[in-house]
Amino acid sequence: MYDRPEATVTRRTARQAVVVRVGGDIDHASAFRLEEALSLADRAGPERTVVDLSGTGFADSSILHVLLEAQRAHRARGTLMVVCGPFGDVVRRLFDVTGTEGYFVLADSVGAALDLPDPATGR
Repeated sequence: MYDRPEATVTRRTARQAVVVRVGGDIDHASAFRLEEALSLADRAGPERTVVDLSGTGFADSSILHVLLEAQRAHRARGTLMVVCGPFGDVVRRLFDVTGTEGYFVLADSVGAALDLPDPATGR
């Protein structure tokens, strides 16, 4: 029997951004943790939110739903949300199979996500 790593979601601030880091395996039972963290990040009003999925081993459609809803909320408020890796095979495949990769601003690392100019403002 495979015992999957428990999901962890942490938040911190870095350079006028909120960085939400997801670790372990996210599924239907744990996606609410990410949803809460992203909602708090959006309400905090940072210049950008960075979602770090580099520590995520397993992700299903639950995480995708949360990310899509958070992206909509950030766009409605005019705030940049960047999803970054490096992505594991399962996470990369989730974006590829669902065709949602183009809906997000993606970066290779947290550092790259923090340095990335906002496509809407150029800063």
